[in-house]
Amino acid sequence: MAVTGRLGLLALFGALVVGLVWPSKTGILAVGGVLVLLVVVDLVLAGSVRPLAFRRSGDTSVRLGEPCEVTLVVANPGGRAVRGQLRDAWPPSAGAADRHALRVPAGERQALVTSLRPTRRGDRTAARVTVRSVGPLGVAARQGSHEVPWTVRVLPPFHSRKHLPSRLARLQQLDGRSAVLIRGQGTEFDSLREYVIGDDVRSIDWRATARAADVMVRTWRPERDRHVVLVLDTGRVSAGRVGDAPRLDAAMDAALLLAVLASRAGDRVDLLAYDRRLRAAVQGSSGASLLTSLVNAMAPIEPSLVETDARGMVAEVLQRTRRRSLVVLLTGLDAAPLEEGLFPVLSSLTARHELIVAAVADPRVAEMLTGRGDAEAVYDAAAASRTTAERQRVTERLARHGVSVVDAVPEELPPALADRYLALKAAGRL
Repeated sequence: MAVTGRLGLLALFGALVVGLVWPSKTGILAVGGVLVLLVVVDLVLAGSVRPLAFRRSGDTSVRLGEPCEVTLVVANPGGRAVRGQLRDAWPPSAGAADRHALRVPAGERQALVTSLRPTRRGDRTAARVTVRSVGPLGVAARQGSHEVPWTVRVLPPFHSRKHLPSRLARLQQLDGRSAVLIRGQGTEFDSLREYVIGDDVRSIDWRATARAADVMVRTWRPERDRHVVLVLDTGRVSAGRVGDAPRLDAAMDAALLLAVLASRAGDRVDLLAYDRRLRAAVQGSSGASLLTSLVNAMAPIEPSLVETDARGMVAEVLQRTRRRSLVVLLTGLDAAPLEEGLFPVLSSLTARHELIVAAVADPRVAEMLTGRGDAEAVYDAAAASRTTAERQRVTERLARHGVSVVDAVPEELPPALADRYLALKAAGRL
């Protein structure tokens, strides 16, 4: 029971006056009787919360860190006005401003807008709507809760989008839409032109030269319609936090940039997320629908605190990918998991596909390397040095198997991975 409002305070003051006038047991009973009567009257006159009807509308998806709004319409079919407070409860990670003043006359409705700014990826589901209807005296209130379902899917933010224009410009050069044309194994013939100093003599077309007055060379462009398979390792290594986010989020950001770039290059892009089982898959999407499909598939994925089944992951890739493709595995470079998991099955993957391993490095390790201030800093520097050496050894061993390795901090991983893809295009290895 709550005493609120001017009428409620006046009623309570009157009851206290009665108690002062008759300071006896009879007076105390009179005060109690007056308060009970006020409460009963207030509860009777308060609008009922049970028959209220609710309807939601608004945003169903939003990028992480951006605001969105969900509208809740409250209809009052009862015979008394409902006034008081409403709480539209959401999980804390939804970042909801969930408390609203409510005043709905009988037979009318009110629209309330809940603003959200989510702080985590995934599906954020409304919990329940709780209404407190205060009586006209403000002495007491009715309260009830209603289930009004609504889900907002929080998508990966795709911060690396800012790197896309510069990589698309380089792609245009490789694709022959600019003046720069390249030559390389596995590229498509584009046209003939006259030889200029600096051209590779291996590109001379001797038959065309014999028919023309000048030496003619062939120009080439990167092949289109290649197949790129993005594989997200969602096992234990992806759960480690780098800064304020798990490694998996940085891997997703890099995968999105590469996917959009490869799609613009005319390549087909698929996605697999795997730890001990398949968590998500995107196949057959292209053009404008590709990015939508990818972010919706990635949004609900959370790291699993289990060791990844590398054998099962490779088998899934080989089963779904028959033709030679570029496989991009976004995982860690920790020696122990790779020794026991990936290395024993690596040859079966590299024999059929071009492989890039992309890993998220922790910038804190580089900072610890320079620490010499006290004994603790020296120990940290030694640990960081050992970690760096182990990652370097793993990188060298992968390179001996013909695997390209991209190891960078979260902000640098997306553009570095995109650059490696463009370098493979330029070298004719795709």
